Amino acid sequence: MLDLPPAGARICVAGLVLVRQRPGTAKGVVFVTLEDETGVANVVVWAKMFQRHRRAVIAARLMRVTGRLQREAGVTHVVAEDIEDISHMLDELLQHEICRAADQP
Repeated sequence: MLDLPPAGARICVAGLVLVRQRPGTAKGVVFVTLEDETGVANVVVWAKMFQRHRRAVIAARLMRVTGRLQREAGVTHVVAEDIEDISHMLDELLQHEICRAADQP
């Protein structure tokens, strides 16, 4: 998923939220793992960004993150600059599927 852009590139990733971690030793940093059909993306949310987007980081089922790609010691992650809860898209997809199922004989 993140193999092509160079380190430091500003990118946008979106996916289902698999994991949220807020280790006590991380000084308020939150780590989020997103998954889409191409793979997973590890997102680093610094404390200030977490405070600004707290609701989305805590509650989102589907999340879009814009940030800088960082590669360090063989690990690739996105340092979040903007976070958006796009969970409503899952609800819209479900409604679309229910309507399609209702049309079937």
